[in-house]
Amino acid sequence: MQNDFFGWRVVAGAFVLAVFGWGLGFYGPPVYLHAVREARHWSVLLVSTAVTLHFLVGAVVVANLPALYRRFGLPPVTKAGAVLLALGVVGWAVARDPWQLLAATLLSGAGWVAMGAAAVNAIIAPWFVARRPAALSMAYNGASIGGVMFSPLWVAAIAWFGFPAAATVIGLGMVVAVWLLADLVFSRTPENMGQVPDGGASAGPATAALSTAHALPGRLLWRDWRFLTLAAAMAFGLFAQIGLIAHLFSLLVPTLGEQAAGILMGLATVSAIAGRTLVGWLMPPGSDRRLIACASHVVQIAGSIALILAAGTDVALLIVGVLLFGFGIGNTTSLPPLIAQVEFNKADVQRVVPLIVAIGQGTYAFAPAAFGALRALSPAEATLVFVAAAIVQALAIAAFLAGRRPTHELDVG
Repeated sequence: MQNDFFGWRVVAGAFVLAVFGWGLGFYGPPVYLHAVREARHWSVLLVSTAVTLHFLVGAVVVANLPALYRRFGLPPVTKAGAVLLALGVVGWAVARDPWQLLAATLLSGAGWVAMGAAAVNAIIAPWFVARRPAALSMAYNGASIGGVMFSPLWVAAIAWFGFPAAATVIGLGMVVAVWLLADLVFSRTPENMGQVPDGGASAGPATAALSTAHALPGRLLWRDWRFLTLAAAMAFGLFAQIGLIAHLFSLLVPTLGEQAAGILMGLATVSAIAGRTLVGWLMPPGSDRRLIACASHVVQIAGSIALILAAGTDVALLIVGVLLFGFGIGNTTSLPPLIAQVEFNKADVQRVVPLIVAIGQGTYAFAPAAFGALRALSPAEATLVFVAAAIVQALAIAAFLAGRRPTHELDVG
């Protein structure tokens, strides 16, 4: 019976995994940046470089995630990721010298990608094909909930208990939760439970697309224009997003204060939930997913413009800008795998998704340091950050559009 389909429990487990993965590994670093600066009085450029290294190390690991899964299995790799992430965050908190901070980023960066976008996609993909947009949107919403919960939680916990104690308690809680999920949920597959993807639901247009797309073995994938433009679009979108998010909290603090800034960062992820849910559940069959991704970036550009117009003083415009920018945060991560699903065959999708995530992360790894350098260039630091974010997102739109196929070539029903 459909009610017995285990895939939806897998979605729930992936949701919880994403809450912790993004809460500690994605939304955490902007708060860590501020906490480390306050405690050590190190430069913005130094701490921004630590955030960059955190994401750069993750890019190397995520590119090899399929190989790690094949060798060790998904549950053990997920457990190891949680342990490394927890140790890394504690390392951020207790670092007394710059080299210790940079060493901690090696652990946190390597760990969080085992709980990030490629990992969630790998967990969901065996269970869903036709219903994958809805399933992924639900699982990826855990990433947004991670922001809603952890942005203000980190601020409050650090203020009450100090960064080292907060990192230790939260890290331990994460390890216990992820360990249980890996053993009880992620160890299951449709095959060993005698089930089929989507619980036997009608295959629908997504399956048709997967079955008719031409295979691109070996280096042919790297010569494919759709793959190159999809990777570029994701990289540009994430570069703008990570660059702005890494500094947004500290840019909001002078006007709003720490608590209000943390709450507003959390509200940005509430907006992200709305954006991702609308796309995942309401995207029409046969729609051009690249155009939908472009529309999401247009909304984010509007948010950057509102933040520019706020000039660091207009609270209403700051709120509007953050909420508009937040609307597309989730789609920047979840739409590229869904685009890959309809543009490549099943075997290639398993290669394409980790590769575009790795390329994107390898690119956006430099965003915190690059945006930090912009802040050091001029007293109008906030304006430069917001202008840069808008320009890079426009490049993402251009890349999505450059890779579009004529509508009659899209086999999505």
